Formats: sequence, structure tokens, C-alpha cells
Amino acid sequence: MSATSSGLSVSGPAIDVLIPAIEKDLATLPHVIDSLRRYVRHPISNIYIVSPNSSKIRNLCSRKNCIFVNETTVLPFTKKDIHYSSSRWNRSGWLYQQLLKMNGDHICRESHFLVIDADTVLIRPHRFRTGGKSIFYCRNWSQPEYFRTYRKLLGTAAPSPKSFVTHYMLFEKAKLAGLKRKIEARHGMSWHAAIIRSIDKTKQFGFSEFETYANYVYSGNSASVILKNANNKSLKTSAASLGKAQIRKYARTYRSLSFHQRKGYSTPPKH
Repeated sequence: MSATSSGLSVSGPAIDVLIPAIEKDLATLPHVIDSLRRYVRHPISNIYIVSPNSSKIRNLCSRKNCIFVNETTVLPFTKKDIHYSSSRWNRSGWLYQQLLKMNGDHICRESHFLVIDADTVLIRPHRFRTGGKSIFYCRNWSQPEYFRTYRKLLGTAAPSPKSFVTHYMLFEKAKLAGLKRKIEARHGMSWHAAIIRSIDKTKQFGFSEFETYANYVYSGNSASVILKNANNKSLKTSAASLGKAQIRKYARTYRSLSFHQRKGYSTPPKH
């Protein structure tokens, strides 16, 4: 997939980008990085790759001018300290990477930072702030458990006009910090301990960082956000196999493509 400039204007506040990744993402991650630099319509100050210690990912960061962050330095615990699994599935790493994203305000330097999944490639221009408002990209379906956990965390129902679980989201550091403070004040413990405790661990999809943050922002001031359809397409092929003509064809309908090959966060535990 090409990384040539799209020639469209870049303006507004500078942002940082945060991408949690594991080695299984290496086939797609370079295309994700290239697509951000081509299609994000804001100046990008830094791209942070948060990962387990990996020479392959460190090398990619060097090649792509990104900043490597060892995931064990982001939170006061590691993936092995989370126990969220059954005999059929293991969601511990999946939850861990969501909590890593939610501590992005302690990694990124700019007042706004974009979080994007390491398997999702932008194929059309994206703006995330305009006229002092945040733009959230949405879809029409979600997991009911996300909203049950939200109510436990914050004591109110999520307004959920749409689902915000769409593979990427712009976070405002001040609002994210406010969300975490509110959770801590209500539960009398750290925000991450409250999240882990509030999840029904018999359910496979118990929490969404995107759903939680965006509903919190929306409930505070719905006029401060703009909702757009994400128009994301999931593909089982590889990002490298797509030619320019195929990408242009997809871009007539979709804004982004996801190549879901990540198994490292959801494989059953080994016995």
C-alpha cells in the first residue's frame, strides 16, 4: 500500500498518535503508520508504539520514525496480573491493551492524541477536531455488556446515540483525566482497579475504552462532538496484497480497512 502524500491540507491543533501493538501486528503496522501520515488532516507530532519489549517492533519504530514505549512502563501492573478468562477464551491481554490506551495521557505530550488499532488502515482523509468540537466515528451496533459496565463505573446510563467502537478515536487529555478522576472518586480506588472490578468476567466482552470515554464526553456536552459514520470494512486478506486500484475502489465506500489477524490478545490459556 502506497504512502505518498494525498496533497490535502493539514491544519488545526497538533496531535500525537498512540498504537498498542504486538509482533503479530508487524505485517499491517507499517501500513497503519503510513496511512496516518497520509490521511490524518492534523499535524502529527509523535507516533508512539506501545508494545512488549521486541527488537522487531523497535526496529520498525526506528525505520518509521516512531517512538517505542515498553508497555510494562505504562501501568503499575502487567498483563499477567489481569485474570479475565474462561476454559474457552482469554481476554486478559485484550483488556490490558485497553487500559494501556486509557493511560495514553501519561505517554503523549500533545493535548489531544489519536489511538488507533494496529490492524486498521485509513484509506480516506480524516479530521478529528473542527470548530472546537471533537469528531467521533461511529457504527450502529455494540456489546450490551459495555453499557452495563459503564453504568457500574459512572452511576448513570450511557447516552450511546451510536456505538463508538470503531478502531480509532481522538482523546482529549483533560477530559480523559476527568473521566478517570470521576471513576476513582466514585469507587474509592484507582481507575484501573475499578474497571477490572466492575467487569462481569463471565462475559467475553466486558469493557470498551472507546465506548466509555466517548459516552462520558457525549453525556457532558453532546453539542461538543460531531458524529460521523465510520464506514469501516474488515478484510481477511493482508494489507500488503492490496493494490492502489483496489484501495481506490474501497475508498469510494469506506473510510478505513481492518485486517483482523490479531490473536495474541484473545487466545485461550495454555494448560
